[in-house]
Amino acid sequence: MSDVPTGPEPDGLVCAFAVTRTPPDAAALAAAAAHEEGGPLRVLRAGTLSLVVQDVPAALFGREALTERLNRPEDLERCARAHHRGVEAAYGRGRGPVVPLPLATLYRGDDSARQALAGREDLLGTLLDRLRNRTEWAVKVHAAPTPAAGRPGDAAAADGRSYLSRASARQRDRQDAHGRALAAAERADAELRGHAVAAVRHRPQDERLTGRSAPQILNAAYLVDDADRDRFTAALARLTGDGRSPGVEVAASGPWIPYSFARWEEGPDGTGRDLPGSGRGTARPAAPGVRA
Repeated sequence: MSDVPTGPEPDGLVCAFAVTRTPPDAAALAAAAAHEEGGPLRVLRAGTLSLVVQDVPAALFGREALTERLNRPEDLERCARAHHRGVEAAYGRGRGPVVPLPLATLYRGDDSARQALAGREDLLGTLLDRLRNRTEWAVKVHAAPTPAAGRPGDAAAADGRSYLSRASARQRDRQDAHGRALAAAERADAELRGHAVAAVRHRPQDERLTGRSAPQILNAAYLVDDADRDRFTAALARLTGDGRSPGVEVAASGPWIPYSFARWEEGPDGTGRDLPGSGRGTARPAAPGVRA
């Protein structure tokens, strides 16, 4: 995507959700819901590819208005959910692979949206082929909760030397437990990678997002062939079963549209680049603004 223009924004904008070769039929797409403030979803042809888009008012989706809205948690969540509905509608219940675009992918009009894909058909076509008949599975590994430390009164009842000794022992126990949790997470990741086409690690989420007191050790996504799904889910069942992964708790969800793998590879070193205008993978905001 090009840089955000400095000129005045039009009255209406085009919001893009996903790229596909096999969009749903127009009636099914129009019946789906995305941003409640916009018009019906529609297909915009761009060479051999199609964009699933929605016309939205610039008064709510222009640079300043959108920045203000996305800074409010409740509006950010509402926009993210609407964007995901648009991507799901483009996916058409498994009709064909899609490349999800990030939240706040906006254009001045249809021609601008088409221009954004110009010269990228081969790259995007290769990515769509890679995602065909494959889905994403999310796996999060947390350290198992540790026993609560002794009550403050215990320290007062003991002499200083024995208290310090016990405190040092508790610190060593925590370090040992953390090391075992890291090793268990690595084993889980290695096993799941053996049943996946590709895998990525996202930054572990902090306690404010997870709602857990125990730290998140692994936040990973796996791209799985539909033909290998039973083997992958069997491996998940082994990992999530009681007592199968001591020291950690493994949680999984899926199958999902492969947001985390909507990237193409280029360059001799295989360096990954995001799709045009994207913020990597999931439906999180790109820099708000309208593309030329």
